[in-house]
Amino acid sequence: MDSSCNECIKGSIHKGQPVGQEEVIHGLNTYVTGNRTSARGIIVMYTDVFGLALPNNKLIADALAKSGEWLVYMPDFFKGDPVPLKMADLLIPVDAANQSTLCKYTGLLASAPSFVLWMTRHKAGPTDKTCMDFLRSLRRATPRTQKIGMVGFCWGGRYAIRAGLTSNMLEMDGAEKVPLVDAVVALHPSNMILPDDVAALSVPVSYGWGQEDTQVSIEMKGKIEKIHASAAVPEMEHKVYKPGRHGFAVRGNPDDPQERACLEDSITQILTWFGKWL
Repeated sequence: MDSSCNECIKGSIHKGQPVGQEEVIHGLNTYVTGNRTSARGIIVMYTDVFGLALPNNKLIADALAKSGEWLVYMPDFFKGDPVPLKMADLLIPVDAANQSTLCKYTGLLASAPSFVLWMTRHKAGPTDKTCMDFLRSLRRATPRTQKIGMVGFCWGGRYAIRAGLTSNMLEMDGAEKVPLVDAVVALHPSNMILPDDVAALSVPVSYGWGQEDTQVSIEMKGKIEKIHASAAVPEMEHKVYKPGRHGFAVRGNPDDPQERACLEDSITQILTWFGKWL
């Protein structure tokens, strides 16, 4: 994936009023929505680069919580430093089809340096630690009878997968080690390093890939399938979305029938997988 990943900062901003609220959970500002008293399980959501500031992300969390089965936590893993929404305003036009080529390229050129600087502030090591520290605290605070699922989108997809690695398992009260999460969904996961990010998984993972994703190549699917085939791993599944442009599960255009289908079907994929494993 190109380090500047201009596709990561394109897409549509969705309309709607979030119904959850933000509060501090295990040291991170977190958007909380869903069943707080008798949830079947907990879903942790790791967003794309726009974090809690992008309305789409909160609306997705609300959609996951709508059935009343789940308590959904969407932590600010960026610690108040997501990619600025002003960059989204520049690159997410109301009518992309009528945006001039000059305007498109002017926006890309203006945004690329800022995005590269942002990435230097969010290197893999510290980013991974922030995520896993939150999950360790959550696992310790959660009854063993209640399961935890994690879903990640784009930037967050990689870290959701890594949460299921055997190397991140947690020893509980001197007993056997347990995984930080019980199941994972990763949609258009970016910046993945193979085989390290997927070779030693301890939990079932559902992947979602875009057929026309120019930043997370559909070829990644085949590479991961090959790794899984040669290792003793839990159940995996791979779904392919068409047209499936990068960001299809978060920033697709709901006014476009095909892109709307990708948005809706990705929610179904998440809920179906967690319904099976949590």
